Amino acid sequence: MSCGACCAYFRVSFYWGESDLHPLGSVPASCIEKLDERFAVMRGTDSKHPRCEALEGTIGELVRCSIYAKRPTPCRAFLIHGQEGPNEACNTARAAHGLCRIDLGLYTAV
Repeated sequence: MSCGACCAYFRVSFYWGESDLHPLGSVPASCIEKLDERFAVMRGTDSKHPRCEALEGTIGELVRCSIYAKRPTPCRAFLIHGQEGPNEACNTARAAHGLCRIDLGLYTAV
C-alpha cells in the first residue's frame, strides 16, 4: 500500500468478540485496548493523534498492516475512495495527511 491515511486518522472500534480472546475471534489481543464492556479499539487509534500500532511504514509512501489477515471488521469494510464507489471518509483522511484527493474521474481500481 502507498497510503495508510485511514489507519492514522480514525478510531477503529469493534465488538470485543473479534479479538482472539474470544474462541471465534482473530484480531490479536496484543493489538487492542478495551473501550468498554462490549467494544475494543485498535491500539493507538483512540487518541487525539491516532495511528494504529499495526500500521508499519510511512503514510503516503510505503505502508503495510502487520495484522492484515486478522484485521477487524471496520478495517475490512473501509474502502479506498472509488474502489467500489465513493468514500469521502477516505479523502478526508488523505487530506489530513497532506495527500491529494482521489478523483473518481481519474481513478481506476486495480
